[in-house]
Amino acid sequence: MSRIPADTLNEVRERVDIVDLIGRHVGLKKAGRTWKGLCPFHSEKSPSFIVSPERGTYHCFGCGEGGNVFGFLMKHDGMSFPEAVRSLAADAGIEIPDYGGGPERSVQGEVYAANKVARAFYQAELSGPRGAVARAYLAQRGLSEGDLARYAIGFAPDAWDGLVNALRREKIAAETGERAGLLRARERGDGHYDLLRNRVVFPIEDARGRTIGFGGRAIAKEQEPKYLNTPESPVYRKREAFYGFPSALEALRTRERAVIVEGYFDRIAMDRAGVGEALATCGTALSEEHTRALRRRVRDVVMFFDGDEAGQRAMLRSLEVLLPQGLRIAAATIPGGLDPDDYLAAHGAEALQKLVNEAKPALDLAIRRACAAGVATPYQRADAVAKVTPLLARVPDPVERGEFARRLALAANAEARDVEAAVRKERMSGAERGEYASEEPAPAPRKLGPAERHFADALRILIDHPGCAKLISADELALRAPDDDFRALSRAVYELALAGDDPASLTDALEGEPRRHFLALVSEARPDLEKPEHAARILGDLLERLARDQQRIRSRALTQSVILGSAPTEDLILLKQRELEERRAARGSPAR
Repeated sequence: MSRIPADTLNEVRERVDIVDLIGRHVGLKKAGRTWKGLCPFHSEKSPSFIVSPERGTYHCFGCGEGGNVFGFLMKHDGMSFPEAVRSLAADAGIEIPDYGGGPERSVQGEVYAANKVARAFYQAELSGPRGAVARAYLAQRGLSEGDLARYAIGFAPDAWDGLVNALRREKIAAETGERAGLLRARERGDGHYDLLRNRVVFPIEDARGRTIGFGGRAIAKEQEPKYLNTPESPVYRKREAFYGFPSALEALRTRERAVIVEGYFDRIAMDRAGVGEALATCGTALSEEHTRALRRRVRDVVMFFDGDEAGQRAMLRSLEVLLPQGLRIAAATIPGGLDPDDYLAAHGAEALQKLVNEAKPALDLAIRRACAAGVATPYQRADAVAKVTPLLARVPDPVERGEFARRLALAANAEARDVEAAVRKERMSGAERGEYASEEPAPAPRKLGPAERHFADALRILIDHPGCAKLISADELALRAPDDDFRALSRAVYELALAGDDPASLTDALEGEPRRHFLALVSEARPDLEKPEHAARILGDLLERLARDQQRIRSRALTQSVILGSAPTEDLILLKQRELEERRAARGSPAR
């Protein structure tokens, strides 16, 4: 496969906003000249994930992961380097000639292309003559023509080959449509037919706004099932997908809250009411993948489920996966069992917003539900406590866990110490079974020693002040490196400084420990090294200190060798004399 030209790579890197790209997956907050958030690659409670828009890099000081825009997509989405480049280039409107990409890339690209054709086909059908019944149904649900366009709602006609023919016209193979989940092969093996028929269609998008699948709602009363989603595909994983994700990202960031609803119409009603942070799962219950995606963006979650028995059970199941992530969960229900769009039509946007804003802690509702059967006898109290303790054991914060345990004791008319003991016992047994822990924390990177830190500071000066490279040669710099990894990094940084290139270009050129060291030193804010008038002096001091440290290490090693009898005393005398002369020279004293 031919290489993608370096100029094209640089153009993509410069055109893509790394804060915007990573901000679709991680809740980032401004921290001086960088942005900070929870690392998407390991479990952490305090943010140690840094994004530098100036450098075009990201780095986690907790687990050591780092890179540029290409590296993030490769790590987060499991893409190869060419896939990541092509994906970002397409987003930025940069055309990359086909150099013969691998089969995996072509499969994903063809699926995205098929979904794009399908989306346009469904939207065109909704506005055409065959979509009249669907338009009437949607109008009855309170959606205007503007809403239909805003949410890209479409219609799959009551035909077996409508989309089959649309894909054929765009020269997309039926096998690709089948791989995307849009078509199914006929049992007799003589062609394909449309999966979605006579349904209102909702496009499901990833965080970057690409269509990954579709949900279809039946409009005929006798049609089953009522909702039918396209199956999973190379780009669509239901345990990770949310309906409404890309349009909710800004509201998630500014309000630091997510509102989880049950269906497509519920999400649309919430958004129309001004609750833009609403998301809906795509035909599945909340999964650990969903909750990890939420935890990286928000701390508070409001669950908006139906008030019937099925809705309440779904709420409790969701708590089991949400609580271990340290999320603060509230639950809201609509009086009278109405859907959000019905409630919006009857009571208005402010009333729907009020239901969300006044939602009570979900664990309080779980406690009330558990005690509703009665707590008059010891057996009833024990049953009520037993229903809630598995949920309380999943709360990672001990203060929150203790407070809800006391609330449970009060509601069940039980002794607080007995409830707390039951929670501790459940938590211990759950830990033995491997439950209640969201993820094993990644091992912390090795901490740098004094010599490594000083050398890293010297390299940081060369990156921030390339002109200082003229004060020292590449060999002299490498000579002061504390190990081979830093030595390799020093040569790369020196060449970068002489050429005056963008530091982000080194992210692709380096590998292993040199790459990790580089990302760490360019991600850390160091105002003490950034003043140009002090750069040359500080660089000289650092290199001199490193030279003295290396001399002392050699002296100690030689002394030890003399003691052990493996080196002549004359060598030690010469080394000590040379060391003394170097110290006098450093103080400006003449050697004697």
